[in-house]
Amino acid sequence: MVEDSLSAAAITDGLATRFIGQEISCYPSLPSTNDVAKIRARKGAKEGTVIVAEEQTAGRGRIKRRWLSPRGSIALSMILYPRLAYLPSLIMVASLAVAGSIEQVTNLKAQLKWPNDVLVNGKKVCGILVESGVRGGKVDYAVIGIGVNVNIRLSEYPEITPFATSLSQELGREVSRREMIQSLLVQAEKLYLALPAGDSVFSQWRNRLVTLGKKVQVSSGEATYEGTAESVAADGSLLLRQPDGSLLRIVAGDVTLRQ
Repeated sequence: MVEDSLSAAAITDGLATRFIGQEISCYPSLPSTNDVAKIRARKGAKEGTVIVAEEQTAGRGRIKRRWLSPRGSIALSMILYPRLAYLPSLIMVASLAVAGSIEQVTNLKAQLKWPNDVLVNGKKVCGILVESGVRGGKVDYAVIGIGVNVNIRLSEYPEITPFATSLSQELGREVSRREMIQSLLVQAEKLYLALPAGDSVFSQWRNRLVTLGKKVQVSSGEATYEGTAESVAADGSLLLRQPDGSLLRIVAGDVTLRQ
């Protein structure tokens, strides 16, 4: 059995960050770590404050979908105060940090699927939800919510087994969630601090996307489009080459790879 304490003391012990995770609150259970983080942010919490829960009872993903966060998974949210120009890059920072921490801690190969999924062996292992408050052209706060399936038995959740997996399922053994969180926070801070330097974060994210070059179906709002996922723009939107040759820019949606 992996020693897996998610106390604030255990996570901050030896944590090699300047600010992300240096202030941390851990809870046995929460409806949503993002909701707690947003309340803290509106009250002026320090940048880099992290909220962790052993389980979420009302976790959510994009488009108000339910996100399953039982015990054995990682559910955390970090509070940031970025410039408005960096807001679209936070999904890139988060997905790259998750993929990097998976590879560092487990040696499993992680892939990214547009717009915000982290995959292992073609199945979803992580969900990311960025929420923010913007007023007068300035970001009041941004919260990055991250849920990672670490030590959950997929046999107990048959509703997600067709498209999801967990790190322990892929490895055949349990993984230290504390090590995963520490690695994730270190990598998130490094990527976040690199944003002012230019397009390196965008380039890393784009180069990891398994979606690009593939024939896909994209659901965006009430509409469905088909074509080839040709590229992505710097703001994270997908550039879809349609059958008639036209190029469509999709800001938000869900992608399914076509056979």
